Amino acid sequence: MSEARVQLIRARLEAAFAPLQLEVVDDSARHAGHAGARDGRGHFRVRIVSAAFDGMPPLARHRAVYAALGALMSSDIHALQIEAIAATAAESDGKS
Repeated sequence: MSEARVQLIRARLEAAFAPLQLEVVDDSARHAGHAGARDGRGHFRVRIVSAAFDGMPPLARHRAVYAALGALMSSDIHALQIEAIAATAAESDGKS
């Protein structure tokens, strides 16, 4: 089930943002027994770099990721750690 969730998250984010880089990590095992995880939903980390985030402040990027994931946020995801990076910021980091 866990790998299926990772693939669902990945597919939604790829469709919404055409990312230059995308990493989705299932951290659910690290939270076993956690009160919020008892309902079967998972804990995930996402690192995404996309031109779609260019010009967007960090809060707007996070909101866009939540919107792209839609119903998965209530059916499959209990906790989500997001690192959403604009392509222009990633390019400037690489040139330093």
